[in-house]
Amino acid sequence: MAAIERKTKRYPTDLTDAEWLRIEPLLPRFSKRGRKPSVDLREVLNAIRYMTRSGGGWRMLPKDFPPWQTVYWWFRRFVRLMLFRTIHDVALMVDRERCGREASPEGGVLDSQTVKASAHGAKRGFDGGKKTVGRKRHVAVDTDGRLLMVNLTPADISDSAGAQAILDAIRKRWPWLKHLFADGAYDRTQLMDKAAFLEFVIEIVRRIEGEQGFKVLPRRWVVERTFGWLIRWRRLVRDYEQRIDVSEAMIHVAMGSLLLRRVSH
Repeated sequence: MAAIERKTKRYPTDLTDAEWLRIEPLLPRFSKRGRKPSVDLREVLNAIRYMTRSGGGWRMLPKDFPPWQTVYWWFRRFVRLMLFRTIHDVALMVDRERCGREASPEGGVLDSQTVKASAHGAKRGFDGGKKTVGRKRHVAVDTDGRLLMVNLTPADISDSAGAQAILDAIRKRWPWLKHLFADGAYDRTQLMDKAAFLEFVIEIVRRIEGEQGFKVLPRRWVVERTFGWLIRWRRLVRDYEQRIDVSEAMIHVAMGSLLLRRVSH
């Protein structure tokens, strides 16, 4: 469906023409039979990006977007089709090639982030180290900080247990990834045995003993920058979603939007 042309963007999160040209071929095709939907999918995506960036609720979408019920229906369909993850992964590979790297990474960094989860009925736990009740985002990023994989669990799941699920899934998405860097929390026998069985190398980057104050450690600092990119999107400051798949989709909306803007401009 042809997008509505406008000279200026209403909101900073609106898709530019260059961004729209990149993702339009990835959208689901309308059936040739029956009544064609009247909604503009570009406007639907603009609404989803606006809500993720601003942190507002579905019912609080501005009136110049399609009705929130329509936006939410398309959002759930996009989640089932894994559209946001597809947009993110394609933009990631294009960005890596733009920087002179191979599209599929060979090295990455493991870490986790604990955030509060306030949705009624959401699966959550207590992180004793952070003294937080919520969810934990176990992530793997490439050596420049681009998100490769995320695994969402209750906060009481250990870093090494969450990383095991990442090792199971990451080979299917990024088949050439072999080397991972991590901190001392991942130096656990079960994780290391599984990594060896799956032919991964996990290199532990430890703190310098006796070093006082903050110290930037090699490789590990890039994942902290990734967490900083995430929480700039207010919907991700804490986990507002009840469903795990919806929460993961919000992360891919945010990171995919950052990469898409980078490669399009």
